[in-house]
Amino acid sequence: MGNLNETNSMELREASKDSISSVDRTSDEAKSAGFQEKHVAKAYPTAAEGPKLRRLFSFAQLLAFSLTFMESWEVMAINISATFWNGGPRSLIWGCIAVVGGSLAQAYSMAELGSILPIAGAQYHWTHIMAPESTRKFITWMQGWVTWFAWVSALAGSTSGEAALLQALIAENIPGYTPERWHLTLIMWALLISVGLMNMYTFWLIPWLELTAGIMHVVLFIIFMVVLVTLAPRHDSHFVFFTDSTQSGWDSKFVAFNLGMLAPAWGFIGFDGVVHMSEEVRQAKHAVPRSMILTIIINGVMAFAIILVLLYCLGDPNTTLDASYPIVNICYNATGSWAATNAMVAMLIIITYCVVAASVASVSRITWAWARDGALPKWLAIIDAKHHVPTNALWVPIIIVMLLSLLNIGSTAATAFSAFTALSSLGLYTSYIIAISCILHARLTGRLGDKPDSPVKYGGWRIWKGFAVPINIIALVWTIYLTIWLPFPTTIPVTGTNMNYALPIYVFVILCSLGYWFSWGRKSWPGLNLAAIGMVEEHD
Repeated sequence: MGNLNETNSMELREASKDSISSVDRTSDEAKSAGFQEKHVAKAYPTAAEGPKLRRLFSFAQLLAFSLTFMESWEVMAINISATFWNGGPRSLIWGCIAVVGGSLAQAYSMAELGSILPIAGAQYHWTHIMAPESTRKFITWMQGWVTWFAWVSALAGSTSGEAALLQALIAENIPGYTPERWHLTLIMWALLISVGLMNMYTFWLIPWLELTAGIMHVVLFIIFMVVLVTLAPRHDSHFVFFTDSTQSGWDSKFVAFNLGMLAPAWGFIGFDGVVHMSEEVRQAKHAVPRSMILTIIINGVMAFAIILVLLYCLGDPNTTLDASYPIVNICYNATGSWAATNAMVAMLIIITYCVVAASVASVSRITWAWARDGALPKWLAIIDAKHHVPTNALWVPIIIVMLLSLLNIGSTAATAFSAFTALSSLGLYTSYIIAISCILHARLTGRLGDKPDSPVKYGGWRIWKGFAVPINIIALVWTIYLTIWLPFPTTIPVTGTNMNYALPIYVFVILCSLGYWFSWGRKSWPGLNLAAIGMVEEHD
């Protein structure tokens, strides 16, 4: 689909102030029987004919997509050593409880937005319909760029994590094999190319692949629980709930606790991934918000349960955590069999491969949407007529991550690549802060409401009356609090190798976005594609 902004820009400039942007126009026309819910815009231009995305995902497939993409309990199992570096078991278990609570507040806040307008641009579209009129265009611009960079970074993070786990399993099974950084880069390339081809030529399989992965996500959880509980050695409850372990050099237990809490937090970020797929979901206004909430609840229960079991069944931390991925040692200590260990870890790798496939799908859709809205080149908004996928938008993020993965080849450069992947946390949390702040502002000022004259009306799913403002505030405070800790160095003293470069890279992204705004966007960016929003509005 080409960008329709140029076609509509003249009409938009001539529109009256009462019909600003894409959110304030209302219509008295009778709704058709098939399209009963119109919550945002009532009078958009008709979308141009041309290749379109297909609504392939059912609610069950979307929920599986979301559960698998976050792979919360798998993140706890794979990255357990990070919390022993900062904080220890108490940081992991109490931090998980805090993270699940905070993530629920985030998800409730953003699910309400997803019910109003389930669209691929997600955060920046929601920002646009909720933001104050005077700053709407600028905030939307910044939100769009931050969200896009965050999702490219998330693809880099999920791919590098999958490649590193696969390399660790290979090293355990092939005597004499020496893992090299360039091996990791080649594995990443193979992963990215394979999921890229799958998303391009057989995208109709992705909903079924993710449904299968979602089932595996639950079944493997049960297998891990049963194997570890029945076979592994035990620690006492004091070790699980109260032991502190800080090997990073931080003298402050408070700082170490919060840095350790970032490990479980990583397992509950990115729940907006389903929204970026929403233009390919049937009954999206129903499916999207419910998938977001259920994902946090289901994954939260499984993540807390696996943390309890892993900590009780860890074995000797000094030997178990010595490996790059202790889950391999934990499985072997429990089963005493390399065949069983390989099978369990291999299933983790398969699920994580589906995460990479889901990441490619999500980042390609936000790339396509941001191009459709005129911020990225128009050729990225083209949808392949045969396969009904945005082919150009699919491959550009893949190529970017493949090029960045070359940084892995140098030891110091690898630190820079890790910092780029950390940008996903900073970027996504920033996008959540902006979106939640905007809905809170809209709620308090009456922009969002049930009244006939409310510019934006609630969708079919909303937070209970009386709880909405407190939940928005809790989500906002929690997200800001976690964001404060993301740029902290994880090791003291700080060197060029172990420094956390996430903040400098994040600042660079912000400065580039600001520079682009003042040099081009402020005067030349036409704003959001109204035809695209109108088409989404008409679906449900």
